Amino acid sequence: MPKMTPSEALVETFLAEGVTEVFGIVGSAYMDALDLFPAAGIRFISVAHEQAAAHAADGLARVTGRPQVCIAQNGPGAANFVSAVTAAYWAHSPVVAITPESGSLGMGQGGFQELDQMPWFQACTKYQVRVNRPERMAELARRCFYMAKAECGPTQLNIPRDYFYGDIECEIYPTAHVPKGPGPEGSLDAAARMLLEASFPVILAGGGVVLADAVEETRLLAEYLTAPVANSYLHNDSFPDGHELALGPIGYCGSKAAMKILARADVVLALGCRLGPFGTLPQYGMEYWPSRARIIQVDADHRQLGLSRRVDLAVAADAREFARSLLEKMRCLRGARKPEAGRLALVRDEKEQWRKELDLWSSSCSSPMHPRRFLKELVEAIPPGSIVTNDVGNTCSMCNSYFGSTGPRQYLAALSWGNCGIAYGLALGAKTGRPDKPVFALQGDGAWGISGLSEVMTAVREEIPVIAVVFDNNQWGAEKKNQIDYYDNRFVGTNLKNPDFARIARDMGAEGYRVEKPEDVRDVVEAALKAGKPVVIDAVLDGSAEVLAEPFRRDALRKPVRHLAKYRHLSAFQVDPS
Repeated sequence: MPKMTPSEALVETFLAEGVTEVFGIVGSAYMDALDLFPAAGIRFISVAHEQAAAHAADGLARVTGRPQVCIAQNGPGAANFVSAVTAAYWAHSPVVAITPESGSLGMGQGGFQELDQMPWFQACTKYQVRVNRPERMAELARRCFYMAKAECGPTQLNIPRDYFYGDIECEIYPTAHVPKGPGPEGSLDAAARMLLEASFPVILAGGGVVLADAVEETRLLAEYLTAPVANSYLHNDSFPDGHELALGPIGYCGSKAAMKILARADVVLALGCRLGPFGTLPQYGMEYWPSRARIIQVDADHRQLGLSRRVDLAVAADAREFARSLLEKMRCLRGARKPEAGRLALVRDEKEQWRKELDLWSSSCSSPMHPRRFLKELVEAIPPGSIVTNDVGNTCSMCNSYFGSTGPRQYLAALSWGNCGIAYGLALGAKTGRPDKPVFALQGDGAWGISGLSEVMTAVREEIPVIAVVFDNNQWGAEKKNQIDYYDNRFVGTNLKNPDFARIARDMGAEGYRVEKPEDVRDVVEAALKAGKPVVIDAVLDGSAEVLAEPFRRDALRKPVRHLAKYRHLSAFQVDPS
């Protein structure tokens, strides 16, 4: 076996796994490995905050489908990864987080930047390991890449900082790809018969369809059954919205057409879908989940099957292989089938009714702009096939009604972790992986202050031409809506006073546009696309109570009870001095 240093073993493992970019902030703990990056052809993308590094690795992993790397200084740097790695966990994104730690001889002595880093990532990774000998660097790094692929999620490689040095002998080779397969033959038989006997089958296409590159197989399956297809919550790219059977996404601020059609189903094929509890909550006053329907759940992760709701048939399988094998089996059982004209007409009518309702909601000519009017103009201006990353918040949630896709890996959202500040980091990674596509990062003004604002410096320095759209309504809108509905308009911490974000962007070396009128949106987007550099579009929106969406967590809030009439300088707790 060849002789090398542990740093060389780590970098050679990166190369064997096809890693060409690493996101992070420079740190002394791993500088020996960092020094090798240029010679190895690895681009180190230096960010403003480590959270953005992990988000960028997540974004790059989502658009490429391959494991990607972020790295941080030990202690505080690694701690800043935690929230973003958790977001990758719920996105089933293969991020390999490299976390150097204190030197092996000083562990437990309370040294500089020392704390046990393994517990931080225990609940948000699929696999984690501490390098216990320098000789095992390549072996354990390789294991992290393998588990990230096999388990569809993030892993952690924790390395004592003195283990980058010395001479070792080790092998370097790429990890294997282990296909999941179509599932048991008996399950395929049962699923085929359930769907063929259904009077109104509906497909719920989840993130597993995207991860398995199964959109085409899902389309063929839907067409054979004339089964309407809804996207699961925030997986708007799991089925193309232009298809005649496409319904749009269910869940918060989603498509009424999708929810009304899903409510009719007698059999639901949840394909590549974990049936997350938040993504199936009532919306628009509708209890749309078909409680009497039989459910077929297909997921590559057997731990998700039947976890959040009872299912009639659970299949641990790759979504693509399952859909392909299921279609073959149904064709063998029934042969060719004609499209169900009545069902197609129903889907068409419900979609048209929803489009008219959405257009009515989006017709305001008010100044400042109604957020729905702005979103209507924005989605019409963005070129088809663009990648959109979406944050968390009131206007960002409204995006669920407007943004579809022409194919997979085009709509990247925060998903179940729901952390503010994710969109711009995802966009940095997505644009790095797909420089041929326009990439738009959608964020509210509160979330923009968390990460996007500072990471514009990263985009400028690294020449990553992301287009950011800031929904500027001077508030934390989702939480303000809660204070309106539940706390008698007592606003604590929800009002913001923003600067001109476009001007700040120009000061940073990016391009900046401020848009205040709906008729100017298309021109601004066209100018941003032609700029060839990072762009910030500061969209000035109406923040009044009338334009805010339904409360984000109606399921978790209730009217407050107050036993004390009022507080004044804590007088209720003062004791008479006498």
